[in-house]
Amino acid sequence: MNGVTRDLSSADLIRHPDRFFIGGEWVAPSSGATIDVITPSTEALFVTVAEAQEADMDRAVAAARHAFDSGEWRRLSHAERGRYVRALGDALRARADDVVRIWTNEMGVTRTMGHGALHIALDAYEQYADMAETFPFEERHPAKWGGSVGLLVREPVGVVGAIIPWNAPPVLIAYKIAPALLAGCTVILKASPEAPASALIVAEMAEQIGLPPGVLNVVTADRAVSELLVRHPDVDKITFTGSSAAGKAIGAICGERIARCTLELGGKSAAVILDDYDVDMVADAISGSARVMTGQVCSSITRVVVGRARHDAFVDALADRFGTIRVGDPFAETTDMGPLAMRRQRERVEQYIEAGLAGGARLACGGRRPTSLDRGFFIEPTVFGGVSNDATIAREEIFGPVISVIPADDEAQAVAIANDTVFGLNASVFTNDPDRAYSVMRELRSGTVGHNGVRGDFSIAFGGFKQSGIGREGGVEGLLPFLESKTMIMDGEPTHLRR
Repeated sequence: MNGVTRDLSSADLIRHPDRFFIGGEWVAPSSGATIDVITPSTEALFVTVAEAQEADMDRAVAAARHAFDSGEWRRLSHAERGRYVRALGDALRARADDVVRIWTNEMGVTRTMGHGALHIALDAYEQYADMAETFPFEERHPAKWGGSVGLLVREPVGVVGAIIPWNAPPVLIAYKIAPALLAGCTVILKASPEAPASALIVAEMAEQIGLPPGVLNVVTADRAVSELLVRHPDVDKITFTGSSAAGKAIGAICGERIARCTLELGGKSAAVILDDYDVDMVADAISGSARVMTGQVCSSITRVVVGRARHDAFVDALADRFGTIRVGDPFAETTDMGPLAMRRQRERVEQYIEAGLAGGARLACGGRRPTSLDRGFFIEPTVFGGVSNDATIAREEIFGPVISVIPADDEAQAVAIANDTVFGLNASVFTNDPDRAYSVMRELRSGTVGHNGVRGDFSIAFGGFKQSGIGREGGVEGLLPFLESKTMIMDGEPTHLRR
């Protein structure tokens, strides 16, 4: 045994793993198909859940469609819907320990990090509940070409299919369903087969707060049945977070039927170190972020571009920091980094490490399974130096704790290297000069750019350029994709505008 905690008591966490939440009820599946969820730190079974088939997906879509077309939800005031959104946040706060235990069991996030990150989800519910009173769902404009009153009203886009990945379900669910519900949409929440329990907890929360039937429906399905959700003519919009390959397929399907879509996809994010910034401070920042969710974060900084004269010193500093990261039991408070989420994910990361070695990069740290851990999908945090930006490990998203350090001759080349990628999700600039930082940050083709750190802020907006996605999540920008704009030109002023 490797001394990793067995926290497998799923029975007291999830009340209905063998059911789907559809139309406000826990319904039996149409078949006996199930999915086993494996705890990545122990390789033991955590929970078995029902796997949706075509009939189950059709039933969920029908419930959402009926709730939108014939139910009360879209006819409620924004303030009334905002109270439900706030109640979901309160319910999540009350079950924080359960949600973090599930997160740790399903994908190996350290319990300490899970509790720290859950506030991001709580902020989402609070922010969108507040927007019920502050967002201009209706604006008055002068009518210039006939009529006396012009109104721009923003109405719900309709039935939304929300497809969630396995790495951070509590956060990503919040940033999809909170704005969708506030807008007046109804939702089919499609959970990942690798990490379905967080979505089932959200279904329990919806039941607890009395969300009207059919407003939120929760199913777990694999790829083929998930595609039926994307293709379904009664689904008006898809919001998806996941790989760029899957996002391309979803975007193509939505394009065929002019369905709306928001795609939050992959990244190969770069940090640019300018010549006035201390390399040890950069090493501290990068090593701190690389361990988060074992590097299984789309916005992780995985390329670091540094001046050639300081390249070796930075590689040594980063390798030194990576060598002190404590890999092990994600339930232990002393652990810095847990396992990768799945066996296939560890195999994928190991293949990329082999590609880095074959391509001539210098392995400065890590690259192996920890010798002290004989069970679980663990990998050492890994640093490669002397990497060319055209190398496989510098081009493709690895989704693991593997950093490529790339030398550059000058600042202009460093920016060019950072931008030389099909992705554009996140970036960082390290310099003591704010004006210089601003100049370089404006040159980087990235949805988020941090100064002197690996940063991001969903409360403002999150999303990417290029193949990192379409649209934004978080903040006002994350509400707009769930709304359709309607222009109304009237001869008279409605009563509510006269108040």
